[in-house]
Amino acid sequence: MSFLSGLRGTDDQGFDGYDEYRPANLPDPGDFLAAGDVLTGDDHAAFHRLTRALFEERGVYDVTFGYNLARLNLDHRHQDAGFRYALDPEEDGTLRAEFSPTTAFCPQSDTLTVGAFRAWNGLADRHEYDLVRVRVAPVHQQSAAINGRLERLEQAYRETGTVPDDIEGDGPETGPAATDDLPF
Repeated sequence: MSFLSGLRGTDDQGFDGYDEYRPANLPDPGDFLAAGDVLTGDDHAAFHRLTRALFEERGVYDVTFGYNLARLNLDHRHQDAGFRYALDPEEDGTLRAEFSPTTAFCPQSDTLTVGAFRAWNGLADRHEYDLVRVRVAPVHQQSAAINGRLERLEQAYRETGTVPDDIEGDGPETGPAATDDLPF
């Protein structure tokens, strides 16, 4: 648990439950999920409960809010933020996950999506998918760079069967930090 969560309170007021599926409190599925079979109802809730456990084990936390990133889907303050999931239409055994950040310039989007990829695929024995592909929604100002990095990470995972510690070609000249369009 983050030290910030104690400052913000530990009650569940203002949050949906992990067993609930409330589409009005979730981001709309984006382009990455459009062709797939989007998880809804119990299927969405079940995978999201698993996500909470995997993120807890791997420490995928949103430091701004001081909680496990899976909890963002449940936070009433950010109804258009969090993860949505869809079965990959082109590849059996593959799930797609799209992260919608709270803002178009969320500075954690790269770290959070890479952390999510590492958690889901590094603990693949805990779910039914051979691969979980991850992308950040195009609303993020650096989505092309972040998604390029996620694609390279995915390719390395496909080639080796293990989640790499780093990704070749992600130096300061090519990674998401290389863009000049920072918001401040």
